[in-house]
Amino acid sequence: MRKGLSKVSREIATLVHFGQPCFDCTTDPKGLNRITMTSPTTLLYDTCYHIYNRGVNRGNIFFEERNYEYFMKPYEKHVAPVADTFAYCLLCNHFHFAVRVKSEEEIREKTLKVSFANGNLAGQGFIADREANQQRKPLGSTYASNQFSNFFNAYAKAINKAYNRTGSLFQHPFGRVPIQSERQFWNVIRYIHQNPQKHKFVGDFRDWKYSSYGLLYGDTLTFLHRDTMLDWFGGRKAYLDLHAEWADDARSKWFAGDDFD
Repeated sequence: MRKGLSKVSREIATLVHFGQPCFDCTTDPKGLNRITMTSPTTLLYDTCYHIYNRGVNRGNIFFEERNYEYFMKPYEKHVAPVADTFAYCLLCNHFHFAVRVKSEEEIREKTLKVSFANGNLAGQGFIADREANQQRKPLGSTYASNQFSNFFNAYAKAINKAYNRTGSLFQHPFGRVPIQSERQFWNVIRYIHQNPQKHKFVGDFRDWKYSSYGLLYGDTLTFLHRDTMLDWFGGRKAYLDLHAEWADDARSKWFAGDDFD
């Protein structure tokens, strides 16, 4: 594991920026710092985050098995263009993601260029003009946050239509904790994957179907940045060894935000 972390020290710095806190920190009676959301800032470019949210009034956001699969479709449409995804876990009333919001340059030069090239626009000259104009125009500080909001709205709209419901589906605002160190990064990954067992949905988190745990050491085609993750941990064995150790509450308070019930 330590070998993997030393490799991260050299390589991850070229990929991510570990963000600064955007939450107030309070101290619990045991003297452990706990990050508590007050007024969250917009998501910063080129920064890693633990992203999470739950149903309004702690209600369900997934009502049957097909919802879990559908959830990832608007995610890939709205979030994947602006963020690299390292891990996720979906539970009946909440979810977790570990992501890196891409740099503004990456989004402008790669994602938007591809979207224009695939669009039904009349004339290559028009496409070229649109690309040039978009690449010169700043995206704005709220662009990534708005993409996440678009994702939540798209899924909520589909659920409301399918189940003849009205009103908000998700709690507002969505949770976000900037990942500020390598140690925090791998603890977040472990915490996310172990969440189904923590909340007693299963006896062993490895059996939960709706997480990235198995995808990250398997060979199934995925949009996750599997190779980056395995390099980060130092290989499959180190990845599995990390998950063999439990992410208890005492060690999770400093990066899980207000996810605790």
